[in-house]
Amino acid sequence: MSKYKCVIFDCDGVLIDSESIAVGTMVDMANDLGANIEKEGAVAQFKGKSFGTCIEMISERIGAPVPETFEEDYRVKSFEAFKKDIQPIEGIKEVVENLKLPFCTASSGPENKIRLNLGITGLLPFFENNIFSCYTIGKWKPDPAVFLWAAETMGFKPSECVVVEDSLSGVHAAKRGGFDVFGFTAHDYHNELKSEATKVFRSMSDLLKML
Repeated sequence: MSKYKCVIFDCDGVLIDSESIAVGTMVDMANDLGANIEKEGAVAQFKGKSFGTCIEMISERIGAPVPETFEEDYRVKSFEAFKKDIQPIEGIKEVVENLKLPFCTASSGPENKIRLNLGITGLLPFFENNIFSCYTIGKWKPDPAVFLWAAETMGFKPSECVVVEDSLSGVHAAKRGGFDVFGFTAHDYHNELKSEATKVFRSMSDLLKML
C-alpha cells in the first residue's frame, strides 16, 4: 500500500516533452533582439524558471527591456510550434492510466498552454478538472504556493502527497511546502536533482513501482 494519497505532477518535462520547443522559440526571439544565446545548452539555462525570470535574463543579455509585445508574440509562436511538434513524455500515459491514487498537475505555465499541450498529447481527459497554474495565483516556483493550493483543493495535506518534478526550482518549491518530491532525471543536464529530491528516477516505467 502506498504511503501517499495523492500525486502532483509538474507539467512541462514531466507530462509533456515541451521544454526544447518552448526554449527554442524563446531563444530565436531573443536572438532576433541581439541576445546571442547558443541554442545548445539553452534548455538547461532556462529550465524550470518563470517566464518573468527568463525575460529578465534576456533583457540583461541585450542591455535593454524586451518589447512590450514579447510575451504575446512568444505565446503565439510557441503555441504554433507545440501544435506541430509536442509529444507526451515517454511512458506517462501508461502511468496515469494505471495510477490508483488521485492525481493532478501543478505548472508554472498559463492554463491555456497546459490545456493545449495536454489536449494535443491525449492527456487532457486525465487532468480535466485538476489543473493548477501559477498564473492563477500569481506565485511561481520555487514558491510552494501552487503545490499547496493543489494539495488543499484535492483534499490532502502536503505530507500525504508526493510531487513529481524535473527542475531544481520545482524540487525546491515542493520541499519548501513540506512535500516529498520525486525527481525525474531524464533531462537533468547538470545532475542537480539527486542530492535534492526525496528519490530520483530516469524512466516513467519506474514511477508506478516507486508509488
